[in-house]
Amino acid sequence: MKKILITGCSTGFGFDAAKYLAEKGHHVYATMRNMNDKNQVAAAELKKLATTKGLKLEVVEMDVTSDESVETAMTKIPTVDVLINNAGRGFGGPIEAFTSAECLAQLDLNIVGNVRLVKAVLPAMRARKSGLIIQVSSIAGRFSAPGFGIYNASKFGVEGLSEAMRYELAPFGIDVAIVQPGPFSTNFLPGIFKAGNAEIASAYPLVGDFLDGFGTQVMAAFADENAPTDPMVVVKIFESLINAPAGSRPLRTVAGLDFGVQSINDAIDPIRKGIIGAFKIADWDGVKA
Repeated sequence: MKKILITGCSTGFGFDAAKYLAEKGHHVYATMRNMNDKNQVAAAELKKLATTKGLKLEVVEMDVTSDESVETAMTKIPTVDVLINNAGRGFGGPIEAFTSAECLAQLDLNIVGNVRLVKAVLPAMRARKSGLIIQVSSIAGRFSAPGFGIYNASKFGVEGLSEAMRYELAPFGIDVAIVQPGPFSTNFLPGIFKAGNAEIASAYPLVGDFLDGFGTQVMAAFADENAPTDPMVVVKIFESLINAPAGSRPLRTVAGLDFGVQSINDAIDPIRKGIIGAFKIADWDGVKA
């Protein structure tokens, strides 16, 4: 039984993972913001499940964009064996149409939010010389597309951040693993934050057409029962990483529709390993069994 902290549990992967992993016998801390307001229905459902099934599933208020909120939440979470940095949101539209504040908000949520949680759990993990951090990135962290540039920037950032953490933390017995989901039947697409300057966005009709076409393509995939778009695909990957012995967890795992990202990973990984070999830190590429 592991003590697992999951961020972003009001919807999507976080919500499903909290339920599933708790039912598997783990002690889950399901965190979300606005649990007494906007997300009260999700919070109530998780609490009801915990009560009716006798699960170790605790719902904790946490806004990953707030130092104070994270610090307050962590006073209620004494021990963390596994951190799943899942909270995030996509921003969509032409880059020029975003304000500086909107760009900073995207990076704060998807990158700095991860750092806040990592800083919160690492002192105890380093002291115990064990732990697992699962970083939820995206296939959008491996290639860029028009209309997703700000989101791409944030997920490329998650990739770089996570890879560096893997090297830094392995000597402490702490594993870092990246999960790269493709499109899934969650509320991600409907929940995309649109660029604030509509006038500038309208000057990019081809980008708008691309986004509309992409949305249509993805919705068609969701309607195909044979397509790997069930969010449980990602949850099962979380479970496999948690259950895997230290020293066997891969740096990157693609989930669902990959649009060729697995091929990118396969092509780049030998180069990555050559680089860290030249730096004489190959032994830091994940915890050693």
